[in-house]
Amino acid sequence: MTQTTAITPYGSLNNADGNNDLLDTLLAKGPKNDAALARALEVAPPVISKIRHGRLPIGASLLLRMHEVFDVSIRELKRIARAEVAA
Repeated sequence: MTQTTAITPYGSLNNADGNNDLLDTLLAKGPKNDAALARALEVAPPVISKIRHGRLPIGASLLLRMHEVFDVSIRELKRIARAEVAA
């Protein structure tokens, strides 16, 4: 019997705490809530919810869309999302 493992897509950000920080940073730039953020990014609201709850990583195409819509560098978006929680 073979064992399968979940593979995170290349270029995705899969840190639930960091992704929440990233979404909150984008919310601070204008949208009033996650539904408005979803509209601005042209994704379905469940996509934002799944990212927020750690069930969906932020893929490269969504990261690029965040950069285009909110004029934040991709490097900065990645830095926010990959931030380690200080222990």
